Amino acid sequence: MSIVNKDKFDMHLDEMVIKLQECQKQHNLKSCSKCEQFLSCELRTNYIKSVYNSMSKGETGGFEF
Repeated sequence: MSIVNKDKFDMHLDEMVIKLQECQKQHNLKSCSKCEQFLSCELRTNYIKSVYNSMSKGETGGFEF
């Protein structure tokens, strides 16, 4: 069994995933795209930022998907 060391960006992403899943469950949704607040949702915006930060490790600039 290997131990994965997570940095602060990965730990924050894990927290955001849980919060997003809880919100979806509360609203009986399997995806945010079905939510009426899809484009204006602060939780979803924060989740997207945490994904980006996890991938870029907080660095700004030239990140490509």
